[in-house]
Amino acid sequence: MNYSVDSDGYRFGPSAKRPLSPSEPEGRIPSSRQRPAPGDEGENYFPMMQHHPPYQQTSQPQQQQQQHQLGQPSNHNNYDPGMNPQSHLNGAHPNHSQYHHYSGSNSVSPGPHASLASPSSAGGSLLPGAQTKRPYRQRRKDPSCDACRERKVKCDATETASCNECKSRGVKCQFTKETNRRMSSIKQVQDLEKQLAAAKSMIQKLRDGKDIPGHMAVSHESHDNLMFNVPEIGSTPQRRPQAPPVARDLAEVRSHVRNYGRGVFKPPPPYRQVGVQTEFAHPVFPLPPIEIGEILLASYYATIHNIIPILHWPQFVGMYDEVKHKGSLEGVDPVWGSILFAVFACGILYTTDPNVRGQFHDNGRTYIEYSRQLTDLFNDEFTIDHARSALLTSIYLTELNCKSAAWTWLGSTVRIAQDIGLHRETGPWPVVEGEMRRRVWWGIYAWDRLLSVELGRVLLIEDRDCDIGLPCALDDHFIYDSGVLMSTNPAPAHFLLTTIHVVRMISELLRSLQSPIISPQTLQAFDSHFASCQNVFPVHCQIYHPQPLEPRHLSPICQLQNCRIVLHRHNLSTSCPMEVRAAALASCVMVAKDTVHLLQRVRQYNPHKPHTWRDAVAAAASTMVCMHIWRCMLFLCFKSHFDDALICVEICAAIGDFREVNIACSRNLYGFLRQLAVKIAQGVDLIQDEMMIALVSGDIQGSTESSWVWNGSETGTALNLTAASTPNGSAAPSTNGKDSGRLENATALTADEKKEWRGWGHIQEIIQQLKREKEQRGFQQHPHPPQVWEAGSAAAGAAATAMAAPANSSNGTSRISIANII
Repeated sequence: MNYSVDSDGYRFGPSAKRPLSPSEPEGRIPSSRQRPAPGDEGENYFPMMQHHPPYQQTSQPQQQQQQHQLGQPSNHNNYDPGMNPQSHLNGAHPNHSQYHHYSGSNSVSPGPHASLASPSSAGGSLLPGAQTKRPYRQRRKDPSCDACRERKVKCDATETASCNECKSRGVKCQFTKETNRRMSSIKQVQDLEKQLAAAKSMIQKLRDGKDIPGHMAVSHESHDNLMFNVPEIGSTPQRRPQAPPVARDLAEVRSHVRNYGRGVFKPPPPYRQVGVQTEFAHPVFPLPPIEIGEILLASYYATIHNIIPILHWPQFVGMYDEVKHKGSLEGVDPVWGSILFAVFACGILYTTDPNVRGQFHDNGRTYIEYSRQLTDLFNDEFTIDHARSALLTSIYLTELNCKSAAWTWLGSTVRIAQDIGLHRETGPWPVVEGEMRRRVWWGIYAWDRLLSVELGRVLLIEDRDCDIGLPCALDDHFIYDSGVLMSTNPAPAHFLLTTIHVVRMISELLRSLQSPIISPQTLQAFDSHFASCQNVFPVHCQIYHPQPLEPRHLSPICQLQNCRIVLHRHNLSTSCPMEVRAAALASCVMVAKDTVHLLQRVRQYNPHKPHTWRDAVAAAASTMVCMHIWRCMLFLCFKSHFDDALICVEICAAIGDFREVNIACSRNLYGFLRQLAVKIAQGVDLIQDEMMIALVSGDIQGSTESSWVWNGSETGTALNLTAASTPNGSAAPSTNGKDSGRLENATALTADEKKEWRGWGHIQEIIQQLKREKEQRGFQQHPHPPQVWEAGSAAAGAAATAMAAPANSSNGTSRISIANII
């Protein structure tokens, strides 16, 4: 019997059925699966991952023997944990109870299901309790047309010709009566084809923005609702159209094309032979001390590899051990050395070891420069290692807050990956290489989506251009060319699959952001998809799970929460009416409160001594996590949820200067709180104040598609002349209402700017004083709160100074005011 293979690797036939899995939503029709018949497994049967040999169920001694035979290092160290039966994603901790992984998670392929034979497959036997029914008498095949039915005469109409009765009477022969249960099958098919063609034409015109004759003009809002299309969680990418059929043997033609096409063009990636890397004069850089190198590898493995596992860790560590014992990179492929130094540079950013950070005051810039110099500028034959090195460089630059540089390196990464065909399902490949090709491509795909959302820029990868399958959720230590070992832990070994499920909807999200207003229907559809994505995470990563949350698991969860804020805050623009803005603020505050609950669980985390949860937070916090917490603080302070904002401040204080962007975000929050205090003192309705709405929207003003504060501002030459009109590039204060910025480095802060906000302790004092002011004024009960500003404060501004006199007379100087704090 011929069987097919579904996305989980199970064979299924047309008659095989299985019961509805508890993990599948109600109403969803499950795919029909069945295990192959005994003796029919063959070499291609693989229950959890496609294109791999079967799992090997072995006992513990046999498994250890297989590990040795497969080349796994027998003596594990702190930078290679080996086959840990307790997955590092299951939230396990010595002081915490174990929680099982969600059965509904798509991160791991489900186990085999028992198959139920259908009556036809059971030799025609009936199900228990079934009764035989008397067969119906055969009905007439050709009922009469409308005219013959009314006259009650015999109708001789055919599929394509009218009946003689209608012809003689000169009437139209048609079948439209409700009592007529049959229409001509040919006519029905033709009508459906016409309707389908008309619908396709209308959709295409909507995409092109053209007017449809006979229809009302379609707004961006209705267009946004009509074209909402997000891939189903766990679905594999659609296969691209097959190549044209081969007419005859073209071996001689291929040989000729390869020979005489050399230097003119290259064959497509699936049919391209691996080129020889040209030799280039590169320096041999020194390796860090052995103990330092091991700390950096362990730091990288626990953070970046936990989310984007683009390296097969046993192979990488084995190669590093050889280099470490030799003490030099002599004779090593330069591109592999480039990857090694990029890993070192990223490891420096994520370690809290004071000895290590004391030796690298440049935060690993030296090592990332080593990595760059080991890449040949004139290389024209790329490999997967070139894509890995470029991706790690982009990640490093992002964590260093050099986002434009990171965006540029991401572009190089995508082009290298597409040049070698990582985006296409090709092969056959060895087990490890095939899996690594999938992981590297989906890691690049995820980083493209995440960075595009973070910067508000267009995507580099189109979904329709890639059809490679999804990676598996197994740990690297179970995957070898000679076979795949059986894992006893059903939890996923990394967050790559859950991240993929989140980022696959980002293309639709960015398309929706191009509309002036996102409709409630679209918001609801996205929120429903966000909830489905959240359910894919392991159980300990659910927002309201009672147990502490390990800080390094915060990053993938914040990626989803950040998408929620990016979606809803779009409706804060000047294009939206006031009620839409209010709803957007409420939704953003809801996301911020969910994030605060996660941060509260992070504060409860108890790592191994002498480390504290603050050390774990500083080691695991990424630039994107810092940005998300900053966005949450803006909305929480705007809506006077000061207790929740103080929790965010505590987390940011723990991160400190480990991330460059954390300092910039703190300075921005300081400026926001200054303006917030002034507006509150003036009794302004914040939601009606355009300045405060623009400030609370945060980095949306850095997006080309969504920003609105720059409309009407100087551009081009006029902007540059304005910025250069004063010494040191700073423009003089403007009196005509136009913005006057300095000729700035977009991300770098001067030494004075890094100090002017006076630290997270000062921001905490401001928020606490705002909270006390709110409680004493009874902000919710009094429409005109009393003013408490003191005269003479330059930070309070002219308006606050004018109101300070009555405030001082009524309240005295018995308590500290916001003006004094600022």
